Amino acid sequence: MSAAVLTQEDILHWLALRLVPGLGAISSLRLIQSLKSPQAIFRASASELEALGLSPGQARSISSGCSFDDALDQQQKALNAGVAVLSIQDPRYPPRFREIFDPPLVLFALGNTDLLLSHSIAIVGTRRPTPYGIAAAERLAADLSKAGLTIVSGMASGIDTAAHQAALGENGSTIAVFGCGVDVLYPASNRKLYDSIARAGLLVSEFPMGAPAYPQNFPIRNRIVSGLSLGVIIVEGAQYSGSAITARLAMDQGREVFAVPGNITSKMSWGPNLLIKEGGAKLVQEWSDVTNELPEAVRCDLVRKAQQEVLPGTLGTGAPSGPEEPLKALARKLLNQLQVDVPQQLDSLLETFDGVSSSEMISALFDLEMSGLIRQLPGKHFVRVW
Repeated sequence: MSAAVLTQEDILHWLALRLVPGLGAISSLRLIQSLKSPQAIFRASASELEALGLSPGQARSISSGCSFDDALDQQQKALNAGVAVLSIQDPRYPPRFREIFDPPLVLFALGNTDLLLSHSIAIVGTRRPTPYGIAAAERLAADLSKAGLTIVSGMASGIDTAAHQAALGENGSTIAVFGCGVDVLYPASNRKLYDSIARAGLLVSEFPMGAPAYPQNFPIRNRIVSGLSLGVIIVEGAQYSGSAITARLAMDQGREVFAVPGNITSKMSWGPNLLIKEGGAKLVQEWSDVTNELPEAVRCDLVRKAQQEVLPGTLGTGAPSGPEEPLKALARKLLNQLQVDVPQQLDSLLETFDGVSSSEMISALFDLEMSGLIRQLPGKHFVRVW
């Protein structure tokens, strides 16, 4: 696909192609592969389009240009709302989307579009969670945010909301995927969360501006949640719930699937427990159960970024480029002291660093562990990850 920056005229043609009645994403992408651009598609005759596999009705709809009025309206609404329109040929379009069977032709995005290129994990679950489910979602979202991952969910009530809020609470990154227009607030109770994500994260949808939240949109939305992510974590949900649909979509897309085990007497635990029982999902007790399953290149990238944050100005050795907080200075010394293959016990570390209190030592070790730079072994032993 081309990586050129798209003009407003380009965007208008992409929107017009997206809005052709009866033309789905797969047929549109076949046309793009053959004719290379939406402009070339709209210049083609009806007979040429039929020769490429379209029905006579689809070919007439394209050649008539009937979708351009709606496209112009959509373009203006997006401009007025500060919404970016990203085609599949836009350099900001997430590469992982291009791997799935039916990637969206166009995305509407409000907020920080750079997050579409970040390493992300989805956390999804029931709209009617138990206190246990809320606690699990919040803990995992917060810890994975600290590890440098973007949290993806659907901004629905319940588990989705808890995951988004926990990520924002750690000054982390989060993406909310809508089953309606990105300018449509749904559910209405999430006004404050909507505004927070628009400022500090990203709201994204494949549905046009102003599209209502029809029930049939949400299974379609779920493939975007999983498609954006390296993996999906299921936190509570019935056997045939939306989160179970998302898990199946993730499997089909070749994504990792994780599940938080729950109380066997709770209906809300049926979905994740069954996924674990049948081998469709990996059991998750803590954030490292997720990061340990990520591709090695992703884990190395997360470690490098965490190292730059915890140890600013260096790659883990040498002098810092500027003044450091005491905790970060201790973290630097600890990381240089720890080894990959020789576990060191907490008490021995305290003896090594004379004058450091146990609370300071534990805080520094915790920050390094949350950043993925070190790992804790049984008996309060610690080793360096890389």
